[in-house]
Amino acid sequence: MKVLIDNGHGVETPGKRSPDESLREYAYTREIADRVVGKLKIEGIDAVRIVPEETDVSLAERVARANQAYMEAQKQAILVSIHCNAMGSGQEWMPASGWSVFVGGNASQNSNILAKALAQAALNKKIKVRQPSSQVLYWTADLYICRKTNCPTVLIENFFQDNEKDVKFLLSEEGKQCVTDITVEGIKNYLKTK
Repeated sequence: MKVLIDNGHGVETPGKRSPDESLREYAYTREIADRVVGKLKIEGIDAVRIVPEETDVSLAERVARANQAYMEAQKQAILVSIHCNAMGSGQEWMPASGWSVFVGGNASQNSNILAKALAQAALNKKIKVRQPSSQVLYWTADLYICRKTNCPTVLIENFFQDNEKDVKFLLSEEGKQCVTDITVEGIKNYLKTK
């Protein structure tokens, strides 16, 4: 199984940063993506970033890359897209906080299993997991990358870049390790089901 890691947004994407500009989503998600890929490789799992560029690669291009990698892996691949959430415009601190995971409206059963595995890994870390109900661990949304990618796909929102407490956690070594570990452990637990 090949694990495809997508890091959302590019250096020139407007907004996508904390109000104090200490966290920039493009840089943060690339750092986490590198950590996740590195840790998966150490565990013997074939993993690759599909967006190594610093620039903003279009959704259509990211989907095309994922779909090509899926075909090259004989349809044995999954995609995890790494992001940071935001409640407002990025101009001021907001109250929303926590971690969440999304699938597309047309999600496959495997996408749902992957989302559950990631959410359970987050819950195991005793962090606040945002969920639509107490019975459902993940959100369903019409997200282009989830909807258009052929392989099982999820999008992770790693806390809120416009919540001051979340940003302090995200930028700490403890926070970076927690976000990395959630992603790696969720992926590994999903792979155990295959």
